[in-house]
Amino acid sequence: MTERATTGRPHLAVIGAGPAGLAATVAAAARGVRVTLVDAATEAGGQFYRQPAAGLGARRAQALHHHWRTWQRLRNALAGHVEAGRVTHLTDHHVWFVERGPSGGCTVHALLGPEQEEPATVRSDAVLLATGGYERVLPFPGWTLPGVVTAGGAQAMLKGTLAVPGRTAVVAGTGPLLLPVATGLAAAGVEVAALVESAGPAAFLRQARALAAQPEKVAEGVGFAARLLRHRVRTLVRHTVVEAHGTDRLAAVTVAALDADGRIRPGSERRIPCDTLAVGHGMLPHTDLAETLGCRLDGAGVHVDDEQRTDVPGVWAAGETTGIGGSALALAEGHIAGCSAAARLHGTAPDPRIWAAAARSRTRLRAFFAALDTGYAPPAHWAEQVTDDTVVCRCEEVTAQAVRVAVRELGAGDLRTVKLLTRAGMGWCQGRMCGPAVAGLAGCPQTAGRRPFARPVPLGVLAHAGEPDDD
Repeated sequence: MTERATTGRPHLAVIGAGPAGLAATVAAAARGVRVTLVDAATEAGGQFYRQPAAGLGARRAQALHHHWRTWQRLRNALAGHVEAGRVTHLTDHHVWFVERGPSGGCTVHALLGPEQEEPATVRSDAVLLATGGYERVLPFPGWTLPGVVTAGGAQAMLKGTLAVPGRTAVVAGTGPLLLPVATGLAAAGVEVAALVESAGPAAFLRQARALAAQPEKVAEGVGFAARLLRHRVRTLVRHTVVEAHGTDRLAAVTVAALDADGRIRPGSERRIPCDTLAVGHGMLPHTDLAETLGCRLDGAGVHVDDEQRTDVPGVWAAGETTGIGGSALALAEGHIAGCSAAARLHGTAPDPRIWAAAARSRTRLRAFFAALDTGYAPPAHWAEQVTDDTVVCRCEEVTAQAVRVAVRELGAGDLRTVKLLTRAGMGWCQGRMCGPAVAGLAGCPQTAGRRPFARPVPLGVLAHAGEPDDD
């Protein structure tokens, strides 16, 4: 199947239907651009606005969300543009490559449906990347036990299926995501035995000025804290999970206090019975498609200018792919990117006054989340608690010992060499999940993977990609 650009109105392909992609789609469509919104999910909204399946008959889906009215406005605007023929919304499309034409324009290559075997292409004049982020996973002894899930995974289960992962949960790690996960599980009837946060108040006091500049965000955090108190959730700050225990599945976790240097404080260990551990250590931007296009990265995120343009002509980026900053920042960046792309595709220079309010919000929110990042950094010495027999790369069953041997005895000094010597990162996820852990254990920076494609592709699809009769 091929979705083609048509003559007349310029055509923009937006990849990702989370807050940034939706805001960009609505802004561009409102300014006379034909938009094809391409998304892997079956419904718009992304992780932040994930909705229960219609067949579940949820009566109060808004109870699982905040900023529900913003979602309603986006949803209704998208539906209006789809009905008017200004937007085509392609669901269940898993993009694996974006190809730039020799004379301009882009071809988005995707795989259809859950099987991800049937190819589809979208040809457009430009592309906007709103591919979001993913959770950083750091290993510890017992983290592969059934019952141990990521914090985002527990939230997705609750939002999308109205199910909970267990009866008694510990929510642990670091980052602002832990608060809505813990309060969401508690509100759904799960006994949250503890919220274990490795960051401490002192880290945020040092960033008080930047944090105070966003009082609504501070109030949001206070609201989550109040709900934790109402549900009698015990909060352990400057603590971390040392080990998960169980035979066939999780039965308990051991947590311990951290000293000022981020090391385990001897004698502070305590065991907490639970059947679920929802653990997360922050988020990382999804940059696979940007990397294959040759876009420059700033740290972990895609580099963009004031218009959200990358350094590759005809390619914009917005939301978590440019740096983790939450839904409000993603909405601001998406709106700016959509307005800019619409003007540029019409052949005119955009007027920044059109998005002045969004730009001010973007500036404030970037400063706010930069301050949060400083406070919510994972424990400095987390790798010391990873025992040699702990599996680090689950796809290839590579242990921490294998990584350490590759560094100490075989001279590996970068991720690629560790990968070649141990196979860590050669599995299905191609190092997306284990990359931060391997880098931490190896003591080397986490560099871009430079993969040719953003996801595994059937050889039959790859062999026929680009042929004139592929539609």
